[in-house]
Amino acid sequence: MTITRERAEGAFALALFILTIPAANWMIGHVGTMCPPESPCLIPVAPGTMAPSGVLMIGLALVLRDVVQRRLGAPAGLAAIAAGAVISTWLAPPAIVVASATAFVLSELADFFVYTPLQRRRFVLAVVASSAVGLVVDSAVFLHLAFGSLDFLPGQILGKLWMVLLAIPILAWLRRRDERLGLVPA
Repeated sequence: MTITRERAEGAFALALFILTIPAANWMIGHVGTMCPPESPCLIPVAPGTMAPSGVLMIGLALVLRDVVQRRLGAPAGLAAIAAGAVISTWLAPPAIVVASATAFVLSELADFFVYTPLQRRRFVLAVVASSAVGLVVDSAVFLHLAFGSLDFLPGQILGKLWMVLLAIPILAWLRRRDERLGLVPA
């Protein structure tokens, strides 16, 4: 059995997606310009706007999960969330792991309903639209469960949005290349 380019790219995106979850959960307690006691470590995402430091990894994860679904199918994305949560148990406090896994599953479902119908003809739009929906769901659920507050919601949304916007040129290139090679999304 040969591995197709699609499957190889899917496996690479899957591995990155899995790793972004524990990386983000670890960063919340260890990386940032401000790490107040009993609060997440914070990073600036815009002048005067702070967010928990894992926000950039999660923005990347939102894009990667759509690439995983495109290459390997939706079940692979859900399996990645489970694997990322398991790895996170060694790197982050239980409250962060539970909040992260719950937020990811709920945002994955929201993402699925937006991404799936759009992705065959409008891949870049599908990723941007589904990520926008997913990042709001993920941010609200995570902040509420992990910290009991939505104080950092604007920063969470903005930080994740930066990563989605930075990915657009790569997504557009991927779509053009897929069309040129005649690759059909999963």
